[in-house]
Formats: sequence, structure tokens, C-alpha cells
Amino acid sequence: MEQADIFISGGGVAGLTAAAAFGSAGFSVILADPVPPVTDAGSEGADLRTTALMQPARALLARADVWDRLSPHAAPLQVMRIVDAGGPTPEPRVTRDFDAADISDAPFGWNFSNLVLRDHLVGRLSELHNVDFRPGTGFKSMVTREAEALVTLSDDSRLRARLVIGADGRDSPVRRAAGIGATTTRYGQKAIVFAVTHPQPHDNISTEVHRAGGPFTLVPLPDLDGTPSSAVVWMDSGPECQRRMALYDTAFEAEATERSAGVSGPLTLAGRRIVWPIISQLADRMQGERTALLAEAAHVVPPIGAQGLNMSLADLTCLLDLAEQHPDHLGDARMLADYHRRRHAEVALRVRGVDALNRASMAGTPILRDLRARGLSALYGIAPLRRTLMQVGLGARG
Repeated sequence: MEQADIFISGGGVAGLTAAAAFGSAGFSVILADPVPPVTDAGSEGADLRTTALMQPARALLARADVWDRLSPHAAPLQVMRIVDAGGPTPEPRVTRDFDAADISDAPFGWNFSNLVLRDHLVGRLSELHNVDFRPGTGFKSMVTREAEALVTLSDDSRLRARLVIGADGRDSPVRRAAGIGATTTRYGQKAIVFAVTHPQPHDNISTEVHRAGGPFTLVPLPDLDGTPSSAVVWMDSGPECQRRMALYDTAFEAEATERSAGVSGPLTLAGRRIVWPIISQLADRMQGERTALLAEAAHVVPPIGAQGLNMSLADLTCLLDLAEQHPDHLGDARMLADYHRRRHAEVALRVRGVDALNRASMAGTPILRDLRARGLSALYGIAPLRRTLMQVGLGARG
């Protein structure tokens, strides 16, 4: 039977990063995922989303020795702009800029294509002789003991590990095998994700436009053939998203431009569209015997404020710190109880906070939209509160 310090289930960005980080720290790692990572935008199943990595993520990726190879592909996020367009017509009526210069010498973060992240993380794993990446093989079952976990994979191979990490998504098989429940909130929303070009430069400003149904967010990308480009996440009710997915490109572009309140000028599609379900989810615990949950196996939030993957990388940073500080206790009850104590309360607070922001962004009646606009102005107008909100958004403890 094979043996490793750590077994990781899930080869998404979080799982790949975990393997690179623990492997770079000297731990032996086996990583399995039933679906090989797609790194070509034209391939079936390609993840066309982008991810904004906030300042703390940079340090973790440097520890995994991938930041230097990723940085040339980054679009800095210097300003987070919130626009309320909830008046009678979809036009900006309140605009507030949250500038990273108010709290830091660095940008809030950097935006990357998920395909680029996966490509460079897979490249890093190929350099690590202590990491065994098994794409096309999934987690099947496990039996945990006080001293180790016995894991069976989908190809019926078996292995021993001191720590099992579930980074295998919102329907995590590791979470189910560990007997850990989760609470799920459904909003009747979906998100359409796509990339656009536009005539007006984004000036490294990420813009959230609020009207009804959910935010319309434009996140800076590097220029495409010399033309300003942004990634878009457009949240709305499920039926509306499905209707828009059926539109011809020109009709879709017209609706997207109107919903954006024209903040970047006319929008032109720069690739295909995908649709994504929106939920909130929180695991009852982030640990079990010889088991740790991170990323969407532990928590799912709507794509507001770039919290999702950054919460996941905060999980990973905490787990890695504990493992490096006390390698002899890797995966034992004390280490995992400490991990749960450090992360779960904060994660629960952030899930509730993003849930509240999403519900506010969905407001459709004129009265509720007016309240949202006044609330935005009030929060922005109190400078100490504005700076605190920005620090919390970066990952400071709430």
C-alpha cells in the first residue's frame, strides 16, 4: 500500500495550490481529481472564469514558488468601484471608489484567468518529485484511525496518509465520507460569466454595478490585441440568465451594455459565455478525524467582493502554517482542532456578510434600491469605517 504525508482530493485551483504549497514545504503529497485540469480555453469544460487574488494570496503563492511565473499575466486591481444604477433608468446615480492607496502601497490584488492559474500550478507540480498528481482518478472512500487515514481511489488503488484534505467542491465526497454536514442557501440566481472588450480603459478599476437581481461586475484583464478588456460576472434570476444565454451575440451585447450602465462604453464579447449556479454553503465543521476541509468543500459564497478563492487560500495558509510549525503533529486531533478554531468562526462571519450583500444587491423595488444607495453613501462617507471595510475585504480578521 502506498503512503504519503498528505492526500488531497480535488484538482481545482485550491487543490492544485495546496499540492504545490505542501510539496514546496517538503511534505509528500498525492493529489487526485476525476477530471484532468483543462488549460486550453477552446476545450470542452474549460473554466472561463477569472479570479481576483488579494494581497495575502501573493505570499502563499510565493511560498509555493508560482508567483513569479504568474505575475506577468496579472491585471492589478487598484480601485474597487461600486456604482448604484437603481433609478428609473439604468444610469449611474451613486458612484464610490475604494482606493487601495488609502490603506496600502500595493493594489488590492491581481486578476487572473483561471486557465492561467491552472496551467502554471500544474507546471509547478511537475517539478516537485514529492508530489504525485493523478488526473483522471478520483476519491472513492476512506477509513480513518487515530494515527492515519486509509484512502481508496476510483481505480481501486489504496494509500495511507497522515492527513486527508478535501478540496473537492461544494458536493465534496471527502466531506460526506467524514460525516460532516453542510447548510446550503439557494437564491434562485445564476451568474453568466464572460469576457468583453470595450473602448474605455479600465484603469485597473474593478467595477460592481448594482441595479436589481444581483451585481454586474467588470474586473480588469490585460488588453486584448491592444483593446481594453474585462472579465464580467452578471448575476440575476435563473430564468433571466437562461433567457440571455439563448440570445444571439449582438442582442446579448446590447443587454449587457445597458445593464453595465455604460460605464465602459459598448461591450463586445471576447469569447463564449458560461452560466454558473449561485448558492451559499457552510460546512458544520472544517475538520474530522485525520481530515481537513478547505475551499468550496468548506464554504461557498456568491461572487461578490472577490471573497471565494481568497477565503480558500486563507484556509490553506492556516493549515500550512500549522503543519510547518508542528510537522510531527500533522493531521492529529490537536492540529485539526486548532485549524477549525482558527478558521470556522471567521468563515461563518464572511459567509453571512456576503449573503447580506447579495440580498441587498438583489433588491428590485424602488424603495429598497433607494435604501441601498443611501447605505452605500453613508458607509463610504465615514473614513475610518471605509478603511476598515477595505482591510476586511483584503482578508483581515472581521
